[in-house]
Amino acid sequence: MLTITVIVGTVVFPSYTTYDATYSLLWGREILHGEMPSFANYRAPTEHPLGLVFGMFFALFGRAGDRLMLLATLGSFIVMVMGLYRLGREAFTKLVGVVAAIIICTRFDFPFLAARGYIDIPYLALLLWAASMESARTRRGTPVLVLLTLAGLLRPEAWILAGLYWLWLFPALSWGERIRTALIVASAPIIWSGVDYIVTGDPLFSQNHTTTVSEELGRQKGIAEIPAQTLLFMTQLVKLPVVVAGVIGTVLACVLAPRRSRVPLALLVIGLATFLLLSVGGFSVINRYLLLPAVLLMLFAAFTAGGFTILVPGRMRTIWASAAALGVLFVVVWTVLRVDLTQLTSELRYRGTSVEALTSLLDEPAVRAGAKCGPVLTSNHRMIPSVRWIMDLPADQVIARSDVEAASKVKYGLVLLAAGRAAFLRGGLDPEHPTAADALRNLPPVGYQPIASNDLYSVYGRCR
Repeated sequence: MLTITVIVGTVVFPSYTTYDATYSLLWGREILHGEMPSFANYRAPTEHPLGLVFGMFFALFGRAGDRLMLLATLGSFIVMVMGLYRLGREAFTKLVGVVAAIIICTRFDFPFLAARGYIDIPYLALLLWAASMESARTRRGTPVLVLLTLAGLLRPEAWILAGLYWLWLFPALSWGERIRTALIVASAPIIWSGVDYIVTGDPLFSQNHTTTVSEELGRQKGIAEIPAQTLLFMTQLVKLPVVVAGVIGTVLACVLAPRRSRVPLALLVIGLATFLLLSVGGFSVINRYLLLPAVLLMLFAAFTAGGFTILVPGRMRTIWASAAALGVLFVVVWTVLRVDLTQLTSELRYRGTSVEALTSLLDEPAVRAGAKCGPVLTSNHRMIPSVRWIMDLPADQVIARSDVEAASKVKYGLVLLAAGRAAFLRGGLDPEHPTAADALRNLPPVGYQPIASNDLYSVYGRCR
């Protein structure tokens, strides 16, 4: 059923890769062309080694690569849901797994991330399957470490999980096994640093670049703000009733099934601790860094609803089941009254429409001819990867006007502007700190003349 829903959704709401995923495609294309990937491009996202591999593969298909990458991410969403179900089944009962799978499918942030091609979805899929394997058999060993290592090539937070899991395995291993598994654990950070060093000459480039961009975008927070931000993000991701049910379920599981809840609880605690470490370390404080603990909170919320199945038939089980049924009814009513499906469908439709409008505009002969006169200017960094991907341009040929120093050197070429309100609000404004300067950057520079336009975008040009 989930697979059918995903297929229908991709047909009804055609979408395309978002900022980070499009950069992976660009870097993959650069590598295929024998060039070094442009990691240091203005406000480029952090590179992820496994994301580069995916980018190289899908870049082989040309422009169709972004849609294919998106379909692969949607496929990984299905795998992620299956992993959560299996973890719930192995740790607790089949009903808990089913309820957890239903909850995550109805938390729209998660399928929406998949519909935009974020690597967080395959990352979560790898972690949940690793956790389910460990729940099925304690100290499973190498298979779990391999999945954690692959996850560590998508997000560095998995390095912590892999290291802690190795310590958990340590007492049961021989010295030969300890060395072999330690090499597996170390491989992800070594590969990541190696890629950074080969491309930029700095083995810590990803860390330094990420913290620098986080500071520029104003995403860093003081440690005193972290608790409130954590609660806010959790509420945004899973909604308040699920947060409450998750807290209740965590307590119930720890009291009634401490051994069964060991793996999910460890992931929840480590996920929260990692978010704290990232925040203190100067990385972005954004809700995507809380996705793992959010998923585990959903699992414990599912335990609140279906955990009565671990009890033997009797009065206590009946009372719990009845209370759970009332709770589920409340959540359903609460969701129906508050969820705005119109906004969700509008956003999904816009993503497809906007990319199609941008592609058709940039493919016009007059625009292609104007690109020979000089770089393409965009209002800010948000449009850079899309323009580069569609027009097959190098990093120095697409420049954000918010990069004042670089943009001031451009006298000829093209400028891409938002022509409609929707395009301006979503792409013309700085996403973190919108100012009046954003509106000024959406006006053509002096001397640039109109070349082409549609309902969403317009292009102006100037040649010698």
